Amino acid sequence: MTTTKRPVAVIGAGTMGHALALVHALGGHPVRLYDNDPGALARAPGLMRAALATIREAGEAPPDWDDARLDTMVAIVPDLERAAAGAWLVVEAVAEDPEVKRRVFADLDRLLPEDAILASNTSMLDIFPLVPPRRAARTLIAHWYTPPYLIDLVDVVAGPGTDPAVVEAVRALYAGFGKHPIVLRRFVPGFIANRIQAAIGLEVNALLDAGIAGPAEIDDSIRHGLALRMALMGHLMKADFTGLALSRKILANRSYTPPVPTGRCAELERRVDAGHVGVSAGAGWYDYGGRPAADLFRERDRQLFALKRAFRAVTPLPGTPTDGE
Repeated sequence: MTTTKRPVAVIGAGTMGHALALVHALGGHPVRLYDNDPGALARAPGLMRAALATIREAGEAPPDWDDARLDTMVAIVPDLERAAAGAWLVVEAVAEDPEVKRRVFADLDRLLPEDAILASNTSMLDIFPLVPPRRAARTLIAHWYTPPYLIDLVDVVAGPGTDPAVVEAVRALYAGFGKHPIVLRRFVPGFIANRIQAAIGLEVNALLDAGIAGPAEIDDSIRHGLALRMALMGHLMKADFTGLALSRKILANRSYTPPVPTGRCAELERRVDAGHVGVSAGAGWYDYGGRPAADLFRERDRQLFALKRAFRAVTPLPGTPTDGE
């Protein structure tokens, strides 16, 4: 069992915020969860309990963790001043709006201890110009992926004035949680995984609109072709096994022309206009047969946990970086 550590404040209790509160609590830190929306705060305990139930079912939670332990570790706080008081780490998970973040950072600047670390979960914004200058040395980005209690990747990014010791402290903290923090050399919108995912999405949209294949064929190509090898090797090690000379020849031949970004996908537009917006609506690219969205999310999480267990059992190939390298 992880011993109790210094308090963490999570600002924003929405899709990511409540889950990040759970992650930090499971890591042994008492958490104060704040949101200026009373509705979001009211929903957060139930969402955290449901996530904890899935984690426990998967055997991924400490043995003494139950709803009562969760309630002692995460305080739902309707006041920002109380949330920030004495916090060692503040996780900002508010709306992706520059002015909203600027206001939150200014409020936190007045309330936080001088040595507090400010970690933004922003996915696309360069938050560093929005932070009061005197907080620059102890501010960074720590970007998580949903659901963060299951997906281990964390993008850790310093700003121009961030103290390297702060970057290492946050990297070590999340590695200690059993996560996989990646330290980027500089900020770029979308970081690594989301940029690669965006490129895949661009090609998928082009294939759909050209009538080359449907959703099932495209997803099967990813699952049965790309995903198995990439899960083990990533992209660049996979290229090593193929041979870099061949990679150079393919690149020189310019045998692939990427789609031109148009900002839209006709097939996507058709589904959205029909109200088929995804699992929450019962249909998106697929029809989910009227199953409740909560059941589908739980089933997704169960299967992802099963994949994680299988992945842990695989011996890394020689040359695969280990945690901390």
